[in-house]
Order: sequence, then structure tokens, then C-alpha cells
Amino acid sequence: MSISFDAIANTTAADEPTLRAQLAACFRLVSHFGMDDLIYNHISVRVPGSTEHFLINPYGLLFSEVTASCFVKIDLDGNKVEPSPYEVNQAGFVIHSAIHSAREDAVCVLHTHSEAATAISALDVGLLPVSQFAMRYQGHMGFHDYEGVALDTDERGRLISDIGPHNVLVLRNHGVLTVGRTIPEAFILMYYFEKAARVQLLAQSAIAAGAQLALPPSVVTQKTARQFNDHHGDIRAAGSREWPAFIRLMDRIDPGYRD
Repeated sequence: MSISFDAIANTTAADEPTLRAQLAACFRLVSHFGMDDLIYNHISVRVPGSTEHFLINPYGLLFSEVTASCFVKIDLDGNKVEPSPYEVNQAGFVIHSAIHSAREDAVCVLHTHSEAATAISALDVGLLPVSQFAMRYQGHMGFHDYEGVALDTDERGRLISDIGPHNVLVLRNHGVLTVGRTIPEAFILMYYFEKAARVQLLAQSAIAAGAQLALPPSVVTQKTARQFNDHHGDIRAAGSREWPAFIRLMDRIDPGYRD
């Protein structure tokens, strides 16, 4: 049965067919905005009604090839819950099973190796409050030191400890991970982290020519972070206002995600 635009654009969707379509759209959006890494990286969503099952992308497909029907359903031990011709990236299983197992609010977990975010992950100062884009993340990020490719399940405990209550985890020398109560929330947190990272790197590149960064006082940074994260004024939960526009974009330029 075809899923309507209104259903996919609804950020409170809670049925598996709609979440599959949203997840596929999310993959295509990550690709569209240049934040993907060939067949690597992963986005997962918890299966409605279950605390132990989640959908994750097949290992071997480009993000631009992912469709609503292709996802592999696995449990927290990495076992396939339903038959699938596809395998799952081992590092993807380790990272995503860690967050899904520990965080009830982790409906969607999104991990990328996007260039700017990865560059920021290698800086000791991390993401600075250089721009308004970066303000929402100040005091709301965890940091996880690089341990090699995440193939060992014993790393899961440290991932859980390092992300704590935050919805962003900077993976040192590796990339970034976002957590959302919805797929749109995880996506928009990733989108703006990458945008903030690009702005910071551009500003820092000017330092070599003698410029200095003009950072706001910490009291202003903290106020702005509260405005974003506590939804002051007309600010809504991340992704809730933008998502319908993203679905209109996908339906116009790349509707194959629905298959």
C-alpha cells in the first residue's frame, strides 16, 4: 500500500511502514547534502512496540540506493529478526545497538563520517560557539575517544557512558553521531552540526591571515543553547518544522526512496 505524503511528513509517525519510508528518505537526504561515505555509515530506527529490535541499512548499498523495503531488522545481539539477503556492517551494529539498548528515547541513531564534522572531531577544542548554528550543541555534546574500528562489543559500554544524556556524540578522529526521538530530529541535528562545523573551519582558516575569532560571552552561549533545547519562543523540537519541506524535496527529486 502506498504511504501518503502526510504520513511520511508527520514527525510523530509510529508505525513501521511509515518509519521505513521516513528512514529511507533520511538516507537519501544525507546523500543529497553530501554527508554520506560511500556504502559506509549507518542510520537506524527502533521498531515500534519493541525495545530490542531495530532497522538498519544493508551493508553494500549507497545511501542514494536505500529504499523503504531494504532495511535489515536485527536485535541487540546482531541477529536477524526477519529473513534478508543483506548483511549488516559490524561497526554499525556495535555502535547502534549500544545507544538503542541504553536510551529509551533513542528512536533514531544517525552516524556519519562527513568531512567537516570529522575535522572538528580531531580538534581538541571540538565544536566552538562560532555561529548560531553551533550554539544549540554547547553543553549538549558527549565525546568518545577513538579506539579503532568499532568491531568489539565491549566498546558499547564506553559509548553509552560517553554520550550520557546528550543527543550528540563526537567520535574523536572518526565522525559524529546524533540521537533523535524521531527520525527528523536525528537528521536535523546532524545537518546543523555539519553546517556549524563548516562555518567554524572557514572562520579558523582566516586565523592564519591574522584574523581572530569573535566568540560571544559564555552567558550568551548558554542562553542560546537553552533557547534551542528548551524550545523558547517559536522554536520547536529539532526537525519538526523542517521535515515536511524535506519530504517535498525528496518526492520531487528522488521519490524512489518509497519503494
